[in-house]
Amino acid sequence: MRSRNQNSTTQVTEFILIGFQLSRPSELLLFSVFLLVFLVTIAENLTIIVLVCMDQRLQTPMYFFLCKLSCFEIFILLNIIPKMLVNLLFSHKSISFWACVTQCYSYFFFGSCEIIIISVMAIDRYIAICHPLRYIIIMNGRVCVSLVFGCWIGAFFSTFGPIALLGQLSFCSSNVIDHFFCDYAPLIKLSCNDVDALLNLESGLTALMFLSSLSVTFFSYLYIIVTILRMQSSGSQRKTFSTCASHITVASIIYSSSIFMYSLPSKGRSPDAQKAAAILTAVVTPLLNPFIYSLRNEKVKDAFRDCLKRPKHIL
Repeated sequence: MRSRNQNSTTQVTEFILIGFQLSRPSELLLFSVFLLVFLVTIAENLTIIVLVCMDQRLQTPMYFFLCKLSCFEIFILLNIIPKMLVNLLFSHKSISFWACVTQCYSYFFFGSCEIIIISVMAIDRYIAICHPLRYIIIMNGRVCVSLVFGCWIGAFFSTFGPIALLGQLSFCSSNVIDHFFCDYAPLIKLSCNDVDALLNLESGLTALMFLSSLSVTFFSYLYIIVTILRMQSSGSQRKTFSTCASHITVASIIYSSSIFMYSLPSKGRSPDAQKAAAILTAVVTPLLNPFIYSLRNEKVKDAFRDCLKRPKHIL
């Protein structure tokens, strides 16, 4: 009994990420799948970034924000996948306390940046379609940089408080996290403190950030649709709507995955549902977004084809 009490008052210095709890062959198979997805996704997003930087046709506010979206997705991948691959490959699955807190903060910070930048891209499309004559004046370089800076500030204020308080909690019972990375909900369940207020703070800030972004995107596209319907030419309607099709698809994927991620309160999420939601938001979404933009956007496809032809001209 004495030994148990001593253990219960010992502060945890590292956590064990038990991951997917599969057989060894299944873990190796999953390692191969995630490694392939990781490499493909990094290559896709880097391609978008390089094309936007190199091709003059893509150096507009719309593609500037797309470039930042790809950067955020790369940061999310680099924060989650390498550690998960190491844990799938080796039996030792520990992570230090502060590395775990840092991973948790980075995941939510860049995830928040991603959600906010989607609403910024919706504002850009609204101005381009509803106020085309003033678009260049309104969306100048300084405004674009300020909007991206605003994404960082908004993400900081929506995530720093709960994570800073998380770092002050005592984890004195178990150090085993039923997840493949340091997600907020399974991590906070291990605390021996009263975390109800912290859970409410996290839920409130997340809901405020998400609903704000969703509302801006929704009303921007509501005005866009009204403007498109007022156009007399059906050809103009199709052409205008096609400029928004990729962003609408990507926004739908990101918002849907986020709703799935936070549809249940932290206490009500089962470990399997939490892992599935995390895979959807941190792995599947970054894989699909560049593919959607390259598949449905003629300017991106043209820039990619020209980039492939460029070495031939040099030779």
